[in-house]
Amino acid sequence: MRLAVVGHVEWCEFAEVAHVPQSGEIVHADATFEEPAGGGAVAAVQLRKLAGETNLFSAFGDDEIGHRAEAELREHGVRVEARFYPEPQRRAFVYLTEGERTITVLGPRRGPSGADELRWALLDDTDAVYVTAGDVEAVREARRARTLVATPRGLETLADAHVELDALVMSGRDPGERYRPGDLDPSPRLVVRTLGATGGEWESATGERGRWGPAPLPGPVRDAYGCGDSFAAGLTYGLGAGWHVQQAVELAARCGAVCLTGRGPYERQLELAN
Repeated sequence: MRLAVVGHVEWCEFAEVAHVPQSGEIVHADATFEEPAGGGAVAAVQLRKLAGETNLFSAFGDDEIGHRAEAELREHGVRVEARFYPEPQRRAFVYLTEGERTITVLGPRRGPSGADELRWALLDDTDAVYVTAGDVEAVREARRARTLVATPRGLETLADAHVELDALVMSGRDPGERYRPGDLDPSPRLVVRTLGATGGEWESATGERGRWGPAPLPGPVRDAYGCGDSFAAGLTYGLGAGWHVQQAVELAARCGAVCLTGRGPYERQLELAN
């Protein structure tokens, strides 16, 4: 399969803590680490682990952190197509607690532009693309793929692009990922909502509906960072492979469950062999 992500990258500093500090409180981290993450990066690495290879169309700050982020994603096996913008790399600070993550983002979310001199023609032979960020023209370039999946976090851009999505995937509990019928024209062919530990639900434009339950955890819970984007990557893989929606969301749920048992986004992600 040929898969790709059009999206953003954040350089994340992670701190493992017993609890997130309240206003005025000081807490001490049990451990810290840093690496490139954010929706586009996490989904790209998960797709690489599922399919063996993937392309990430993105943008990085033209500073030491931005170049380091791009280099480390290549070390994860991701094929990076990107521009470097003059502003500093977008960063984030993440508290990791048992079963949860709390994020503070520093800087605007930046994705690629369709005007960037990237190898967009690669998408002509791509089975599925997942979009997390980019401008209107980047979304239209992504539509070259046979299957197009997106998150509603860039809903205004998706609306302005006026392309048909094969699937819109979101957290049903995150106010930043809300979608209502009529927000996009044309409407997505499929809307998928995750509902945390209870599973989730999906509905097609033709009225077909389904639900799935939680996937079994392959180990103790660590933290939730990357679970949603790993889920979206699994869904993109399944739909790109031509699977029925129910089969695709069940694979996606497995991806999210495996990630939940790892430290940060990449320590535990579902591998092709599994």
